Amino acid sequence: MAKWVAAFLIIITLELGITTSAATLNETCLGADISFQLQFNLYQNSCPEAESIVFSWVESAVAVDPRMAASLLRLHFHDCFVNGCDASVLLDDTATFQGEKTAPPNLNSLRGFEVIDAIKSELESVCPETVSCADVLAIAARDSVFLTGGPSWEVQMGRKDGVSASKAAATASLPGPNSTVAVLLANFQNVGLGLNDVVALSGAHTIGKARCSSFSSRISGGGGGGPDINLDFVQSLQQLCSSPELSTTATTVAAAELDKGTPFTFDNQYYTNLLSGEGLLPSDQALAGQDEETRMIVETYVEDSDRFFEDFMASMVRMGSLVGVVGNTGEIRRNCRFVN
Repeated sequence: MAKWVAAFLIIITLELGITTSAATLNETCLGADISFQLQFNLYQNSCPEAESIVFSWVESAVAVDPRMAASLLRLHFHDCFVNGCDASVLLDDTATFQGEKTAPPNLNSLRGFEVIDAIKSELESVCPETVSCADVLAIAARDSVFLTGGPSWEVQMGRKDGVSASKAAATASLPGPNSTVAVLLANFQNVGLGLNDVVALSGAHTIGKARCSSFSSRISGGGGGGPDINLDFVQSLQQLCSSPELSTTATTVAAAELDKGTPFTFDNQYYTNLLSGEGLLPSDQALAGQDEETRMIVETYVEDSDRFFEDFMASMVRMGSLVGVVGNTGEIRRNCRFVN
């Protein structure tokens, strides 16, 4: 852990100006109050137990269900790409708005809400109305990566929780599993991120699973494979998803590992899979397709896992700085599912 923290600090030291300007760009693109700044060690005095409470719950959840690490990491992604990291993804539907949980990219797919509920409940008992749900998501994502063998980094904090959510925004903003490199890049650029972020953050698919419906075009032999389709891999997916005991609605069963080599370990195996034509999602396999820039980054990460970890940490910090339209005008929810 110390090694990756040290590496991250080197990145921040060398790229401080870049990181600051990127955060400002992201806030501007998302319509935020650009005077709002995230901070390190924000809860050091107001809630010194905050990070240890989050880590303890995440550690327990992952011990019971190893897939939970990927689920918690995904919650943070799906939160930040929709109007910034404001925990809007956690809000249940109300009479005044349809939340993001039922948007097509999230429906019967996102999980881990009960873990966040448990974390928030303990935080409220220790230091009421102090730690935002959005910060809980960011810390839990970091801890999920570390607990599965990946790097750890210092999380900037001070996000506020939004008071609304938008099913339409989630539907429009989240990259789909059949996205081309051009579409992925457009989605990322919309929130102020770039091509290297696309490839580095896609590496989160080194853990977790995906439903058969998410990679149906891979099953039919297409979906980003181009002339180098791995027929053995495609046939294994066809066999898995045509199995009669699998239900199309049983999302925890009708699914395949995103990284068939080391599905519960955060490493660079995901990129090795792409070069051998074994990326599960079409959007994953496209990274090693005909786009020379993304393929070059993929090849770099295959050869140098340290470089992948360093880039992933830096991209997570950039993504986590997308405070969106909420800025400093949100709230600290007492219950992550509902506004106060």
